[in-house]
Amino acid sequence: AEPTTGMPLPEMHEVETVRRQLQERVAGRRITWVEVRDDKFTSPDAPPAVVADLEGRRIRAVERRGKYLLLPLDSGDVFVMHLRMTGSLRWWPGAPDPDERFVRAVFTLDDGSTLTFADMRRFGRGWILPADDPDPEGYWAARVGVEPLEPGFTPEVLAGLIDGRRGPIKAVLLNQALVAGLGNIYADEALFSARIHPERPAGSLDAGEVARLHEGIRERLALAVDSGGSSIDTYRDSLGGSGSMQDRLRVHLREGHACPRCGDTVVKTRVAQRGTYLCPTCQVA
Repeated sequence: AEPTTGMPLPEMHEVETVRRQLQERVAGRRITWVEVRDDKFTSPDAPPAVVADLEGRRIRAVERRGKYLLLPLDSGDVFVMHLRMTGSLRWWPGAPDPDERFVRAVFTLDDGSTLTFADMRRFGRGWILPADDPDPEGYWAARVGVEPLEPGFTPEVLAGLIDGRRGPIKAVLLNQALVAGLGNIYADEALFSARIHPERPAGSLDAGEVARLHEGIRERLALAVDSGGSSIDTYRDSLGGSGSMQDRLRVHLREGHACPRCGDTVVKTRVAQRGTYLCPTCQVA
């Protein structure tokens, strides 16, 4: 489960930014050496077992499922990484900066470039999904739902996901097994776009509200990807850069500011154990 503290997590669009950057730089490269500095990174597997599966293997591509980064290898195995709360995967053209903090694993590639996985809170993980897994799609189906920026995510699909659910709509949106990669920031932003209170029972939304919510999810996530994500706290992309989406947020983290739509004051509450921002006039309970 995702940690439930108030610190922002990398969301789908931040992970997608990292994926795109790494695809250009590491796809086709061979992993020549791996150093795991923190046994917890590969837990519950022992680091030597994971290292043995990685060293000497060629990275075929860099892919993403929800908030997970995937490195399919020429062995058929897939190396999976989850940044969780404060993880960052950084590419370096040569040796990493010796002053880089909280480095838990280092991956050296055949062109001399390196990847470092740094993580202050140590929640992030890396593990092998073996080539002989009997049901890889089932593995992912139990963890991530429909990708919100893919063509398969339609208003009808969203309606089916929330139909009959009595829990708050925000809690349903945060369920990664239903909608992949949608996190706290953009659940708030999408609900504001749709003028829906985050505590509304999910199954109570009518067709018009579902259509507005679907549009809000896709519009805000697309903008976030184009902006390189939101560098609110610890997030940096794989080149050490910052995103700019934090400057385009309309309600999230804007407690006490004027609503950009009606001018009322944005308030903060808690829904699904997460800090939640809304306009009490535009989003009536």
